Amino acid sequence: MRYEAINPQLFINNRKRLLKEIKDQSLVVVNANDIMPTNSDGTMRFRQNSDLFYLTGIDQEETVLLLCPQFPDKKYREVLFVRETNDTIATWEGHKYTKEEARAASGIETVLWTSEFHKLLNTMMLMGDTQNVYLNTNDHYRADIVVETREMRFVKWCKEKYPLHNYERLAPIMHRLRSIKSTYEIEVMQQACDITEAAFRRILKFVKPGVTEFEIEAEFAHEFLRSRSRGFAYEPIIASGADSCVLHYIDNSKACKDGDILLLDVGAEYGNYNADMTRCIPVNGKFTKRQKEVYNAVLRIQRAAMKLLKPGVAYFDYHKEVQKITESELIKLKLIDKTDIKNQHPDRPLFMKYFMHGTGHQLGLDVHDVGNMYHKMQVGQVWTVEPGIYIKEEGLGIRIENNVVITKTGLKDLMKNIPIEAEEIEDLMN
Repeated sequence: MRYEAINPQLFINNRKRLLKEIKDQSLVVVNANDIMPTNSDGTMRFRQNSDLFYLTGIDQEETVLLLCPQFPDKKYREVLFVRETNDTIATWEGHKYTKEEARAASGIETVLWTSEFHKLLNTMMLMGDTQNVYLNTNDHYRADIVVETREMRFVKWCKEKYPLHNYERLAPIMHRLRSIKSTYEIEVMQQACDITEAAFRRILKFVKPGVTEFEIEAEFAHEFLRSRSRGFAYEPIIASGADSCVLHYIDNSKACKDGDILLLDVGAEYGNYNADMTRCIPVNGKFTKRQKEVYNAVLRIQRAAMKLLKPGVAYFDYHKEVQKITESELIKLKLIDKTDIKNQHPDRPLFMKYFMHGTGHQLGLDVHDVGNMYHKMQVGQVWTVEPGIYIKEEGLGIRIENNVVITKTGLKDLMKNIPIEAEEIEDLMN
C-alpha cells in the first residue's frame, strides 16, 4: 500500500470491542467489497469494505473475516482469509498479501486462503455450537443501493444453506463502534487533513483569473498523490462564480473570472480515512466588500456552531440552534427582514432560501460516516462543521467547513492550521 502501515493494534482493539457486543454462541462474517466493472473488460479502482478494513486493516479484494469466539479449537476463533496468489496473478496484477504480511497487518494469527473459507464455515456452523450468525449489510440511512454487493450475495447464500440458524444484523453494532474514533484513527485522519492543508496552500499560490476549475483540481490531485494519498476522498467541488451556489457542483469545467468567488469543497483520503474541507477564496486574490461581508458572517456562524458541539448534544437540536444563528446573520446582511419572520410559514422558514443543508455529518472511513444521527454526540466522534450562505441572485455562495473531534473538554480542530481568516487568505494569495 502507498500509505504508511497503520498500527495493527487498532484492528486488534476493534475486534475485541466487537466481540463484547455480540451474543453467546455467535459467529461473525464480514466480506470484502467487489471489484466493480465499468465497460468491456474495465474495472473501477478497488475500495475496501469499510467494516472489513476497520476490523482487519486488509486492503485487498476477496478477503473474508470469520470470528467464532466459542469455537472449541482456539486457533480458529479468529480467522482471516485472503486471496491465494500465483505466478499469473503476480504477472498481471502484481503483489498480493502473503499470509505473513496479512498476519502482520491485521494482528490475526490464523490466516488461510479464501478457497478454504466455505469448508471451515461449514464446520463452525454445524459443529461449533453456533446459534447466532451476524452478517453485514450497508444500513447507512442515506444509502440507495441498486447493485447487489458481495455481502448481500453472501447473505442470500448463507440463509439458503443454513436456514434454521438465527441471523443478526451486524451493521448497528458496527455503526456504534465506528462512530467513536480511537487515538490511532484520529492520527490517520489528521494526516488526511494535513495533506489537504498542504494542497490548499498550494492552491492559494496558483489561483488567478483565467485558470480553469479543472486545472485547480489537477493541482489538488498532484499534492494529494505525492503525499501518499490515493486521491480525493470524494468528487471534488471546485465551483467558481454562480456555481458556488450549487451544493454538489462537480463539473469543474469553467474558467475562473476576475471578481468571482471560488468555492473549494475538497478533501484527501489517507489510509482509507477521509478529510472533508470547504474554503472560499477570491479568484483575483482580494475579496470585494460584499464577499467579505458574507464570508465573515459564515465564519461567525461556524465558530458559534463549534461552541455548541459537546458530548450529550443531540444533532438536530444543535442544527436548529445553528439555523437560528444563521437567521440572525441573514438579517444583518439584509437578505431577510426581521418583521417578515413573525409571519413565515413554520415549514418554510425564510432562511431556507439561503441555507438549505445540514450543519455537519460524522466523518471517518466513509465521508458520510456511520452513526445514528438521533443519538447524542459522544466523546471521540469526528464531525464536520459546515454552515453556508448561498445568494443565488448575487451569484455568491460561501461555505466554510472544518473537521473536529469531540473531547471531554471541548473540540480538537483537525483543520486548525488551514487558513480560514479572509485577511490571511488574501495575504497568502498575494
